[in-house]
Amino acid sequence: MNTGKMSHRAVILGLVALFLGACAGGDAARLQQLPPDAVILAFGDSLTYGTGAEGAAPYPQALSRLIGREVVNAGVPGELSAQGLARLPELLSRHRPQLLLLCHGGNDILRGRSREQLKANLRGMIEAARAGGTEVAMIAVPEFGIFLSAAPEYAEVAAQLDVPLVNDALADIIGAAEFRSDGVHPNAAGYLRLATAVEALLMREGAL
Repeated sequence: MNTGKMSHRAVILGLVALFLGACAGGDAARLQQLPPDAVILAFGDSLTYGTGAEGAAPYPQALSRLIGREVVNAGVPGELSAQGLARLPELLSRHRPQLLLLCHGGNDILRGRSREQLKANLRGMIEAARAGGTEVAMIAVPEFGIFLSAAPEYAEVAAQLDVPLVNDALADIIGAAEFRSDGVHPNAAGYLRLATAVEALLMREGAL
């Protein structure tokens, strides 16, 4: 094992975590430390499932390798947030995760569904997880167009419920030709980049 490379990577992740902390105003950590046997549930649609990875690891599997914890991939391509809200409770009961990574709603945005209903569904998922003792972190989905940016509904819900948020990573990834497989999905390198952004958030928030 190359300890020089490990040290270099640790320094980079530390700088990313410090930057994210500065952007968040220096808030105290909001997540409990994940033990080595923790189960993390990555919940979402095709962005979680890994459409576009072309046989490589989607972000949940890439994250699992990075952090040394089990990350269950519970992504269903094409799913709307209302369907996700109905599907989530059984998964929470089955896996009993310590942490839910929520990345949902992209299909609502693409199909022009109600943004108010999207926010309500996201809040419902977060509340369902917390009711069973599962902590939550969220990944914002971009508004797809010529210029990509995170849909503002994610930051609104995160602020309302005090949920740690990876806000701009997906927009930046899909906005860069070298990291996307099509107009709405990352490629293998993009999913790895997303996993690294989630890892940095978990470090900043005290989970790692």
